[in-house]
Amino acid sequence: QVQLVESGGGLVQAGGSLRLSCLASGSVLRVNAMKWFRQAPGMSRELVAGISVDGDTNYADSVKGRFAIFKDNAENSGYLQMNSLKLEDTAVYYCFAEGYYSDQHGLNSFGSWGPGTQVTVSS
Repeated sequence: QVQLVESGGGLVQAGGSLRLSCLASGSVLRVNAMKWFRQAPGMSRELVAGISVDGDTNYADSVKGRFAIFKDNAENSGYLQMNSLKLEDTAVYYCFAEGYYSDQHGLNSFGSWGPGTQVTVSS
């Protein structure tokens, strides 16, 4: 169907920045909406940021003013820019995307998760 993969995670010092990428592959025609979730050890998965089909964005209160989500429709990809990172931002970050793809049956909709990427904020 459609596969998503995140990249850009890693180690960063508190106060630093990371840019996470989410790329949709397969017979993708369009990514309509994208969301980023995160899950810290022992915690529930939480919504961090989302962007709608028309580009409207929303953010969790804990990341407002620090994170920014955006899409690149031509490349079927999305990004999460994370600035002023805090220790509590440490988590596995997951991309979820919705859109359309084509197969032997024609047009289809999809909703897919990526496998996640680790973000660790030190100090």
